[in-house]
Amino acid sequence: MIVVKAGGNGSLDMAAVCGDIAELVQRGEQVVLVHGGSHETNVISEKLGHPPRFVTSASGHVSRYTDRETLEIFAMVTAGRINKLLVERLQQLGVNAVGLCGLDGRLLEGQRKAALRIVENGKRKVLRGDYSGRIERVNVALLHALLAAGYVPVVAPLAISHEGEALNVDGDRVAGAIGAALRAQTLLILSNVPGLLRCFPDESTVISHIAPEQAEEHLDRYAKGRMKKKLLGAIEALSEGVGQVVIGDGRVAQPLHRALAGQGTVIG
Repeated sequence: MIVVKAGGNGSLDMAAVCGDIAELVQRGEQVVLVHGGSHETNVISEKLGHPPRFVTSASGHVSRYTDRETLEIFAMVTAGRINKLLVERLQQLGVNAVGLCGLDGRLLEGQRKAALRIVENGKRKVLRGDYSGRIERVNVALLHALLAAGYVPVVAPLAISHEGEALNVDGDRVAGAIGAALRAQTLLILSNVPGLLRCFPDESTVISHIAPEQAEEHLDRYAKGRMKKKLLGAIEALSEGVGQVVIGDGRVAQPLHRALAGQGTVIG
């Protein structure tokens, strides 16, 4: 069982990702693809006159402030256009893919955040009206049913709250939660860098291996920007039973095969 997270920053080679998934499926592997959509959502939001707003938490994590209008744009772009075009590409490659988001069958369920506590211009603030949350439950029976029937789930990072509201959730942590729920042997997190960098942005400083007990230290010491969420998703997945996590380069040819061969940062 392999869970793949392909980032949403617009620089990944998604054709190569899909090609690798097709080869793995033909070899008999079960694969779940979790995708992002942040870059394209930013572009569309600007065109619609509702530009994105990013905020930084007190712990240094950067996230999108998701008011209701932003949520609807995110759903349109990510669970709509991006998800269905990935399903189309996989179908063209002979993969019987099924596009889902976390609202479908309550695949991803979590608690909506009552407020965001952020730091802006050196001051601590509280933002309300946010539609984001953290995954608390994965409908693993639904995933098992799809996989057993020969389908490849393609999952967009939207969840549903306990009250039935749509939520924007972090794609890396979604992949970690799905990997943990499925007890996946491997979680591949593909990014626009070749792995965790010791000296960001110098790509020659990739950290090739991290022992699980050292992952928290590496998160605090080396992870910058979006890499913080990727490493956090990896740590959560490993703590819940995933065999290993590889943070690999999604810009190269055969990105999944390279990551499975250990190219990138292997944790586990």
